[in-house]
Amino acid sequence: MGLDLSWPVAAVAVLVALAWDRVLGEPPARWHPVVAMGRALGAVGPRLWPLAPRRAFVAGALAWGLGAVAVAGVYGLLQAGLLSSAWLGTGPWRALAQGLLLGVLLKPLLAWRMLRDEVGAVQAALDRSLAEGRQRLSWLVSRPVNRLSADEVRESALETLAENLSDSVVAPLFWFAVAGLPGAALYRFANTADAMWGYRDHREWGGKWAARADDVLNWLPARLTALALCAAAGRWPGAARLRGQARRTASPNSGWPMGALALLLGRRLGKPGVYVLNEGHPVPAAADVPQALRWCGRVVGALAALAGLALLLGGARA
Repeated sequence: MGLDLSWPVAAVAVLVALAWDRVLGEPPARWHPVVAMGRALGAVGPRLWPLAPRRAFVAGALAWGLGAVAVAGVYGLLQAGLLSSAWLGTGPWRALAQGLLLGVLLKPLLAWRMLRDEVGAVQAALDRSLAEGRQRLSWLVSRPVNRLSADEVRESALETLAENLSDSVVAPLFWFAVAGLPGAALYRFANTADAMWGYRDHREWGGKWAARADDVLNWLPARLTALALCAAAGRWPGAARLRGQARRTASPNSGWPMGALALLLGRRLGKPGVYVLNEGHPVPAAADVPQALRWCGRVVGALAALAGLALLLGGARA
């Protein structure tokens, strides 16, 4: 565990972060570190887009690197300060206090409740009218929604659910387990940079490094998310089928959780004019959204259970 972060302390932090997420949701935007990352990236990005391709790539890589060092450094100092602070006391109470405070810092780096609520809200809005469903979906995706059919709105919501289960829950916790708060924060910065810069348009060269960095950091979490969804559904579609669906997307990662969800639901999921997953199957029905949310909720519950197990095992060793 990074920076001498013990498993019991880390487990308490994960449980606190997930509990806060469930009960309180997201902190106010003015205090949200991911919002701050987005604002900084949004200020730098437009300076990159007019540059020639090679200069844009180099400048984008340097800007990403400086931002990553700053974010990881700040969170590294915060973690080191909490782990070394004398005012937190001694013995078991010290570990508990460290875990509580680390959990408070970890929570904004993950988001399950907001994702769950927004995907559910898309289906609720779609039940009222197509126009309301499109409008609600626009809160979740960057693609144009004005011409999407009701089926395509539902497909987009389910794809977003699967992809962001990995991006916003599994991956931050994975990198927290690997490298503590700095790891989770660095991942979140990389994912935010990719979301804002990683497009194949006028931003392509300035955001190419950000896109590749996100691909690297998400490689294993995306595949773990696909496996976790299969476990949550209690079904295994087969490695060959899952791999085949994952390869249908341009991203080396997003196709894994999306493809797993498509296969498990027995439905097609697609982005118009870009890709189709589980082609030849029916489009999603309204009942598929709550089913998918239940499976994703089980994945989050399993992560909490793993943290609880780590806490018990760590406490027993102590």
